Amino acid sequence: MIVADNPKMVAEAADIFCEQTICSVQFNISSPKSDAESASVSIDVVSLSDSGVSCAASIQTSSIVVESPSRKLSRSIRSGSHTDIGPRKSNEDEHIRIDDVSNQLGDLYRLPLPSSFYAVFDGHGGSEAASYLKEHVMRLFFIDSDLPQTSNIDDDMFLQELENCHCKAFLLADRALADECSISDYCGTTALTALILGKHLVIANAGDCRAVLCRKGVAVQLSQDHRPSYLEEKVRVEALGGFIEDGYLNGELAVTRALGDWHMKSPSSPLTATPDVRQMVLTEDDEFLIIGCDGIWDVMSNQEAVAFVRRHLRLYDDPNCCARELVNQALRRDTSDNLTAIVVCFSSASASAARPPRFRCSSLTEEARNRLRNLLQGN
Repeated sequence: MIVADNPKMVAEAADIFCEQTICSVQFNISSPKSDAESASVSIDVVSLSDSGVSCAASIQTSSIVVESPSRKLSRSIRSGSHTDIGPRKSNEDEHIRIDDVSNQLGDLYRLPLPSSFYAVFDGHGGSEAASYLKEHVMRLFFIDSDLPQTSNIDDDMFLQELENCHCKAFLLADRALADECSISDYCGTTALTALILGKHLVIANAGDCRAVLCRKGVAVQLSQDHRPSYLEEKVRVEALGGFIEDGYLNGELAVTRALGDWHMKSPSSPLTATPDVRQMVLTEDDEFLIIGCDGIWDVMSNQEAVAFVRRHLRLYDDPNCCARELVNQALRRDTSDNLTAIVVCFSSASASAARPPRFRCSSLTEEARNRLRNLLQGN
């Protein structure tokens, strides 16, 4: 590796490379701490010798990587969503997208960092339970749940309190459904929420909605489907005196965790509203998040959905369009349920989709090789 102290050399070096169509050039540019300081530019060359530049035909890319001194993640959150009735007679799904939580809460609650909130509620036995949660989501999941406030989001105690308040919010919402006289005890809903607080992502799930992250094009499942077929849930159900019959909890319900459904709940009932909560720190490799009801995941694998959305983001740079096309793709695959999808983008698709210039693989002439060597050595 040869290091040049003057970043202006990059353009001249690139001109030489472009003239000679060399391959595999990488520029790593570190941002200076102040405008007065000069940036350090490093250029990796496959091979630079008197015998010429050699390179493998399979290596044909160049890239520019800009790093901030603190390595702190800065995100611009964008989201889109779409829902469809599918083959059902009515749509019992509800969802919510809030790209700026502080703007919604106003003076009621001040979060320490920019924050976003998303949720999918997949109702059953009617849409009333899912609709109630959507209507009262800010009160149930932020105000009444005592969301912690601190200026130090990396504090372990804060993160634990954050997890606890999500569990509390689900149980409060469950209790609110029981107390709401307009909602039948035979009506319920699954729920999956995603809170983004700075670089922290918190997923809480009760039921079979699913959150899947795209990390450099690879699907990462962030939630577990609470279905009777899941071994850990089956063991939990049976330990509490419940049973699985034909794939249904106590022969009635297709999920083992849900809000509402109070006709099935008692102090020792295996049906619970307690969510699984997962926390993680987002990185620069994380491109977008898909949150969907089971109508999506019944007919598409995690990787299929991620690849599909990633391709459409690169084509259209529109999360709303991507969510709609994902739902339409599930419809084409003959899903048997309502469909809802939310796509949350962590950065501009144009940035992630930008392809670096390609160079054909060949050798430098003697003159060009000498020019490049002199330039990089400051002669």
